[in-house]
Amino acid sequence: MVQRRALGIVAPSGFMPERQMIDRAAEVFAARGWQVLIGQSCFARHQRFAGTDDLRAAELQRFCCDQSLDLVLAARGGYGLTRILSRLDFGAIAAARPTVCGYSDFTAFNLAYLARAGGVSLHGPTATDFGTQTPDAWTLANFFAVLDEADYQTEFDADGPRYEASGLLWGGNLALVCALLGTPYFPRVRGGILFLEDVNEPAYKIERMLLQLEQAGVLGKQKALLLGHFDPVPTQVNDNGFSLTEVIAGLRKRLRIPVVTGLPFGHVTRKLTLPVGATVRLAVGSTVARLGWRRPDFGRAARSMGRVRAGGARAGPAP
Repeated sequence: MVQRRALGIVAPSGFMPERQMIDRAAEVFAARGWQVLIGQSCFARHQRFAGTDDLRAAELQRFCCDQSLDLVLAARGGYGLTRILSRLDFGAIAAARPTVCGYSDFTAFNLAYLARAGGVSLHGPTATDFGTQTPDAWTLANFFAVLDEADYQTEFDADGPRYEASGLLWGGNLALVCALLGTPYFPRVRGGILFLEDVNEPAYKIERMLLQLEQAGVLGKQKALLLGHFDPVPTQVNDNGFSLTEVIAGLRKRLRIPVVTGLPFGHVTRKLTLPVGATVRLAVGSTVARLGWRRPDFGRAARSMGRVRAGGARAGPAP
């Protein structure tokens, strides 16, 4: 008899403006034989958040530590996770060995979990991606393949120098990565592969955030920088031709590491599911890049409680 898998949906950030999306997301998983538990936060609202900080922190902690759940999925992004990071017991979460997934504001959890407990988590679709009227078939296929396949590899159209490397994959939303810089929740990674995306940020703000990471010494310590989608990039009246293309060109001139564009992830319909904190293999050709990894043991890295070595990369809790 095949045991049914169980999913928990929790909203640790912004409130859900369309609650029907949670029901539709649950139906997608139920059709695949999953049992679905929906948290109270998915239907709560306090100001712009999915309930109070106390509710969201307690429910995220409880879901992550519930060993009857095979997957914990963020309902959406928005803003709010950085408000509750200090309330989370990352050691207890690591001991429970959960598989947790989200993106955008969920970057704060991905990176804090890596920094504080060496934990591996997924940066990928939220319940809103599953709960649209027509979920993207490629995104769903990729997501379930990442969950199920022992050795996963994907190809995507890319622009960058021919290059091969392996290292610890980490990153997420650019604004959130910068927001954690200098905090105990920012992982110190050397020799890693950093991926970044953002949305609705003008080119000058994107460059300013990238410069912050560069001047803080973060970018120069990586083996490669992968850039996802940034559209839309609002044009400013003072731009006078200054664009994201200019930003990337300047970055490539200054950095000694490969800067690769075209990674299919971000605030877009079609997005990869990426294992934050896992060792990945990157191979960039003339127009195509390959990214692959062995399915992470979400508990093994976490049990090291503070330091992960993978492919020459090191991550540990900030002092």
